[in-house]
Amino acid sequence: MDTNDIPADRHVLIAGPTASGKSALALGIAERQGGVIVNADAVQVHRAWRVLSARPSEDEEARAPHALYGHLAPEEEYSVGQWLRDLEPLLASGARLILVGGTGLYFSALTEGLAEIPPVPAEVRARAAERLAEGGAPALLAGIDAETAARIDRANPARVRRAWEVLHATGRGLAQWQDETGPPRLPLDRTVAVRVDAPRDWLAERIARRFDAMLAAGALDEARALLPYWRHDLPAAKAIGAPELVAHLRGDMTLDEARERAVTATRRFAKRQRTWFRARMGAWHGIDARTIPRA
Repeated sequence: MDTNDIPADRHVLIAGPTASGKSALALGIAERQGGVIVNADAVQVHRAWRVLSARPSEDEEARAPHALYGHLAPEEEYSVGQWLRDLEPLLASGARLILVGGTGLYFSALTEGLAEIPPVPAEVRARAAERLAEGGAPALLAGIDAETAARIDRANPARVRRAWEVLHATGRGLAQWQDETGPPRLPLDRTVAVRVDAPRDWLAERIARRFDAMLAAGALDEARALLPYWRHDLPAAKAIGAPELVAHLRGDMTLDEARERAVTATRRFAKRQRTWFRARMGAWHGIDARTIPRA
């Protein structure tokens, strides 16, 4: 689709894999037509990672209004439900919103509805973290109901952990909660929904170049600032590349090794995103990432 033809009075949703140019697309639309750019990425909510999470720069933020970026401390937990609650005042304000990010669950919750699951107690989260540290995702999968296990991305430790926590906190599987989902806050047919499609090899090269640019821009300094408080179960530790940079700072690997592992992890994450978006966002307007102008 031609993004110049997007009606200026419609909310815009922009989803796509990491490094595909989503933020540049959102900024271009906001500068041409107006609107508030709203973060829909689960890592960019943490203030510790402006560089490593590819958050908009201060210059970019000055060019258009931005919201829900970098507002959480590293130790603060965040959920899809909390994101929807934080989004509510923006929706109620009447402003035209341009929601952009790579967290598909945020978009599905917004446009399809979200189950009202009670908060998970801290002791259950601690047990999940301990099991994950000892046995990885398989240790948690063994304790998840079959219906939920069939639905979630079992290769994603965060999704597996969430499913385990919900079952053990509430006595009901995540799938059962999802089957009782309430109405969507913003139905898809009231938006212009754009899916950024990026060819695998093109995206792989961009990911490598972008990580080198992140290192040059201070990503290692961000990791160094977080080092005294670092824990693998720290919410901010979910940033791809963070564990590798911390391992380098602790002397466990060279910077070249950390870079290579971080780039590989990012490419794997992008593959999971592309698969998820193709499966769940078939009704969205596709746009070739290679056609997006770079600011």
